[in-house]
Amino acid sequence: MREDFLHYLWKYKKFDFTNAKTTQGEKILLIDSGTHNFNSGPDFFNARLKIGDQLWAGNVELHIKASDWYFHQHEKDTNYDNVILHVVWEDDVDVQRHNKTSIPALSLKSLVDQDLLMGYRQLFASPENWINCEKNFKEVDDFTLRHWQERLYLERLEEKSILILDLLGKSGNNWEAVLFQMLAKNFGLNLNGDAFLSMAQSLDFSVVQKSSQNNLQLEALFFGQAGLLSKQLNIPYYKKLQQEYAYLKHKYKLSNSGVIPPKYFRLRPDNFPNIRLSQLASLYFKQKNLFSELIASKSLEPIYKILDVETSEFWRQHYSFPKKHREREKRLSPAFKDLVLINTIIPLRFCYSQSRGNDEIEILLELIEKIPAENNKIVQNFNKIKNGSTQNALHSQAMINLKKNYCEANKCLDCAIGVKLLQRKT
Repeated sequence: MREDFLHYLWKYKKFDFTNAKTTQGEKILLIDSGTHNFNSGPDFFNARLKIGDQLWAGNVELHIKASDWYFHQHEKDTNYDNVILHVVWEDDVDVQRHNKTSIPALSLKSLVDQDLLMGYRQLFASPENWINCEKNFKEVDDFTLRHWQERLYLERLEEKSILILDLLGKSGNNWEAVLFQMLAKNFGLNLNGDAFLSMAQSLDFSVVQKSSQNNLQLEALFFGQAGLLSKQLNIPYYKKLQQEYAYLKHKYKLSNSGVIPPKYFRLRPDNFPNIRLSQLASLYFKQKNLFSELIASKSLEPIYKILDVETSEFWRQHYSFPKKHREREKRLSPAFKDLVLINTIIPLRFCYSQSRGNDEIEILLELIEKIPAENNKIVQNFNKIKNGSTQNALHSQAMINLKKNYCEANKCLDCAIGVKLLQRKT
């Protein structure tokens, strides 16, 4: 038994509330269960109920055992003085407020339908399952699933906003600088995201702007700050990069002492740091008004066109400085462009529109729904459990949120799918 089950029972009135009585035998009339509180303090605010002949308005606290009140030391906390009802599974002790007055208690143990209780226990009966509701997930109707996925995606955007807002504060509200930092992180992917972000944060964005007229300077700036120009190689292109970086380092008093070194281990050659940094340099060399153009785009096509960049000429025949291969173009792939949209452009536009008081959410939802779903293990597993559950990038982002923040945390009763499955038991 977990407290979240009690929260579910109280919030959705999933118990025989017509026969609810305090443990002292007084009739309870539930008028309003209150507002669920997910922060510190009582579990439900502003509940309204009648105990005996007395109307009450205040807060409700829930525990598995009444004695948990003292285990959590609520009797010492004045925030709990306005608790009008203590809802418990087992009433094993009389509970008092900070001012020594007793709190009426309602025990739910004898008021809950046994089928519902069995359904709840079955959710957690197979810990070896990939998710708790693995056997029943496919039974959830599409309307419930799609509505919940949209809510999950919005939560995902809020989660991504945390880093963006943090970077914004550190950059003095410079949106262009934050775009550069987020793009750098995205170009580094999972393995080198933090390394590329540290590189982008190691220099003022004005340096990038001043160097953007010369692609070689941009490459030298990014490679040098990333620590990729410290060797002695007899390669003309490499020596030019070193010379340019030495000039920029002196001119702008640059330091890369705090930059995380990028990694190559187990990376596909197309994702090597030098390849991705060259592409990032090409993007800023090609696009002089990158932020404004990305913010203004109302459809995917202009954004794809903006992101249609490749490495500089040297990297057409190299994956590393010394080794040469047959010439081939190294452009950003469609899948990579989609990742940039999903992880940088759309979250940044979400934050930007909110900061300006503009409601752009419908446009952003239309954009994300037109992007193909990501192909990762989470998406693959959900599609195995329920065929077609993930059809676009909104769905795939939603399911990543669902798996990480609900399934893995056993927050089944905060999940629309878990609630829907339990409702069949009532």
